Parts: sequence; C-alpha cells; structure tokens
Amino acid sequence: MKYFFIPGKKERGISLIQILIGASLLLIVFLGFFYAYQLTLKVVGQNKNKVIATAVANGELERIRNLPYQSIGIKGGFPDGVLDSSTTTVVNNIDYTITRRIDYVVDFRDGIAGPEDDCPNDYKKVGIKISWSGILSGEVNLISDISPQTLAQECGETGGVLLVSVFDAYGAMVASPLIEVKNSLTGENIKTAVPDSGEYFFSLPVGTYKIVVSKSGHSGERTYGTDEITTPEKPHLNVLENQLTKSSFSIDKVSSFPVDTLSPWGSGYFSDSFLDESKVLELVDLTVGSGEVDLAGTASGYENSGFLISISTVPTNLLIWDEFSFDDSEPQETQILYHILYFDGASWILIPDADLPDNSAGFGSSPVDLSGLDINTYSQLELKGIFSTIDENATPVLYDWQLSWKTTDATPIGNATFHLRGEKIIGADASGTPVCKYSQDHISGSDGHIDILDIEWDNYTFSIDPSTGLDLTVTIPSPQPIGLSPDTSLPVALYLESQNSFLVTIKNIDTGEPVFGAGVRLYNSDLSYDKTQNTNEKGQTYFIPLEPDNYTIDVQAGGYNSYSGTVSVLGDESKIISLQRVE
Repeated sequence: MKYFFIPGKKERGISLIQILIGASLLLIVFLGFFYAYQLTLKVVGQNKNKVIATAVANGELERIRNLPYQSIGIKGGFPDGVLDSSTTTVVNNIDYTITRRIDYVVDFRDGIAGPEDDCPNDYKKVGIKISWSGILSGEVNLISDISPQTLAQECGETGGVLLVSVFDAYGAMVASPLIEVKNSLTGENIKTAVPDSGEYFFSLPVGTYKIVVSKSGHSGERTYGTDEITTPEKPHLNVLENQLTKSSFSIDKVSSFPVDTLSPWGSGYFSDSFLDESKVLELVDLTVGSGEVDLAGTASGYENSGFLISISTVPTNLLIWDEFSFDDSEPQETQILYHILYFDGASWILIPDADLPDNSAGFGSSPVDLSGLDINTYSQLELKGIFSTIDENATPVLYDWQLSWKTTDATPIGNATFHLRGEKIIGADASGTPVCKYSQDHISGSDGHIDILDIEWDNYTFSIDPSTGLDLTVTIPSPQPIGLSPDTSLPVALYLESQNSFLVTIKNIDTGEPVFGAGVRLYNSDLSYDKTQNTNEKGQTYFIPLEPDNYTIDVQAGGYNSYSGTVSVLGDESKIISLQRVE
C-alpha cells in the first residue's frame, strides 16, 4: 500500500467545539422524537379514557330510560326520584365520577301553566357528566330528554313555573345572564340557568325563592326578604301549584367615577435665588451670582448705590396677590429698600401709596402684604431693590426674594371623606324611609383622587358630612344628581372648602424648583391636631379643615436641611418654604 503526501495540505482532526455542536444537534433531534412519542401516548390515553367515559355515560342514560317515569329524579330534589346526584365507578383502574342532573322542561307549545296547561312539567331533561382526574384528566357530557308515556304521568308531577326575564338599561334582552334560584331561607342554590335569549322557564316545587341575576362585567339584581328590608321593592318570589310566576330583572355593564377632591383655589410664586441673572431685567452697579446680590466693587471698595429690577410676573388665573418676601443682610451703615412696580399701559411705575402704603418710601421688613391690591389694575408686577452704603468697605447682600399669589387653579385635597348615593330604591325600612341600592362613604387618596369602580347606571348625588368641617361648594359636572350611563367612565371634580385652611409650598432655595415628596408635619397640641402629609409634584400639600390658631410646622426632605417654624391660621392661609440642599 502506498501513501501519498500532498504538499501544502495539513492533516485536520475534529475539534471539541464541533463535537459539542454535533452532540447538541443529535440531542435536539432525539428530544423531539421523545416529546412526540410522549404526546402520542397522551393522545392515545386521553382518547381511550373518553371512549370509556362515553360508554359509561351511555350506559347510565340507558339505565335511567328504563326507570319508571316518576322515579326519574334526584333524591330529595325536584323532580324527586331514586337517583343519587353523584357516584363513582372504576374501569381499568381509573376512577370515573358520574354526576347526574334532572330538570323539568316547560314546553311553551302546549301552554306554560294553567289554564292553558294544567300540567306544566311537560318532560324531563337528563344530564350526565363523567369526569376523571390524574395526568390525563377530562370529562364527557351527554344530555337526553325523557318524555312521559301518558297524560296521567305528565299530570302526576306537581309544582309551578317561574319565568325570569333579564333586560338591560334600554329594555333589550341581556344575552346569557346567570340566573340563580335559591332557597329563600338557607340561600342554598336550587337551580341555575344561563339562557342565550335572556329569559328562562324554571319548573319548581311550590314555595318561596330568592332570585339572583348577574353577569361578568355587569351590575347585579336580586330579590330581598323581609329579614333584610322591612318592605322590599322586589320581594322573594312565590311559586304556586300549576301557576306561572313572572319576574323581570335589569342589569347592564358597570361604570366608574374617577373622582378628584379639590380646593377651589391654589397658589403660585415667582422667586429668584440669584444663582445668575436669568430673572433680572435691569441691573445697575450691582453684581449677581453664587446666590447673592452685592454692590459692585470699585478700586477703593464698593459703589455707594445701585439697583436691580426683576423680570415681570404675569400670573395666569390670578385670584388674589398674597405677599412679597425677601432674605437679606444689611451690615451697619448699609441698606436695601424694596418697591413694587406695575404696568400702567405705557410704562412700569410704582404702585401708588394709596393702594400700597409706604411703597414710595420703600419696604425694609419682610413680608409685605399685597392682598389688598386690585388684580384688574395690578395684573402684573415687578420687584425693585435699591442698595446703598455709607461705608465703602461694606455692602448689603440680597440672598433671595419671592412674590406669591393665589389662583383659581384647583389644589388636590387628600384623604377627604364624601358620600355617594344613587337614586335606585330597593325598599323601605321600618320607619318608611327609602333604602337606596347604592349608598356608601368614600375617602380620596393622599393625592386627592379615587376611582370608584363597578357601579351601575343611575343618577348619583355626592355630599359631605358637615361634621367633617368641609363644605361641598361645586361639582363638575353639575347640577346634581349626576347621571351615569352603562359602560361609562365619568370624571367628577368635587370642590371643597372650609373656614380655615393652610396650603404650604416647599421649594429648592437655589433653583426655585418644587420639592416633591417632602414630609410636612403640622401640629397643635392644645387642639390635639397632628398630621403629616407629603408634597405633590408641585411641592404642595394642603391642610384642611383647621381651627383658627397658631400651629407648628416641621419639614423633612431627603437631601435637604430640615425646617421648623410656626404659622398663624385664620381663613385660607398659604406659605412658601425654601429648603437648602445639604452640602
């Protein structure tokens, strides 16, 4: 045997990676065959179980057909008979449960009840369910009708007929509602039906029955006993011998009320912490930066005087001006005086002293009350600060100033309790007072919002208990009652107010941005009042209602220095608190 060597060709073996890839492909193929084999066994086993179950069901039906007509029924049921409701049989080591159901059928073609048909129970419907458990669990259902052989057999059955019809809010039949017929004393379920047409004939023994009608995603309706309501609007139903009892029920898709509890006013502010000149309109002989305003420097010290004017503040939805406040430092022989300017249609000028006393002379103490200004005349304002020094080596310093106001923009009121009542009546109590189908208290969340879900169409009225200290001034939509249609989400705003309240706004002293999630505690031990709330995305939280008095306020926010102070509450008060970030 000769061997040839070909120059330039190297002998190559099979690498470990190639072996792993090949093994993985073989494993995938074999696993596919294995699972396919398992599935085949399962299908074969399931079909085998179904064949056996079907044979058991057919045998059971045949046994029942051979019983005397009067004996076909469940022991203690209606119709009464010799059959057990459930038994078990074993075939090929598998336990099969046999569940039997026997019902009378009322055939409208020969009349429903007397006098058209003196024998309303026309024939019997037999239902057989064969079920089995285990890995290959399943069930088989067979139904058969068994008719009496003679009129005597048909008329030998007693009882009456109950017709239940289910309508929606517009009078149309509701398809496939769940109708439950219960024992009026024990609540035990006697018969159920889910009729496609929305109505069903129940053949029942003489007696009194509780009817419950429901459907997924829909409201419900039922009958009531005198043990629940003294005088029910829809009492439990009486079924009489050979008589037809009719009753209709009304259900429809449920709806919801997204509700916001709000104050009819809010607050806004303009502030400048002087990190830069972005909020400064005019600057003369002053320097701005790093969070302060100083007199400009000269070769020998500081300028003798200077001034700055803020950009104009033009609030939207202005309700009332609140106050002007500032934080400054005035070393000996230095001074800052503040003025408020307004636009008279041609230029910016000082607000006259007649409307704002001492404005022409200038303000030196903070805060300055602006609540007396006419918002129509003074719809926009500017701030002016005049700096001066006698000592050229000293300068006054302005750290920040702010202008606040109240607006007609609503502020959420958290944890507010209100009552919601519908107009539908289910009966009257012992004193004759109507009992409403829906009448519940609700509490809004900490953000002033709550979604009231799964309520039925009706006319609803919102109210506030006067003992809460709150008054409901306006609802939107209005007027009340508010109509709610089926399958509707109708937003509602409840505007609440009290004689005394406190709105606090927490902001970053450097940026002026609101501080979200700050914990604000307001308390007064003499009044036994102590409540802590978190600020919203606007940096605000609202305390309502309050008693007129002085309160202590503590503020904690992650990454900020804490704050503690006092506030005097008389009427609707507001306060802006500036927090410094921890260095």
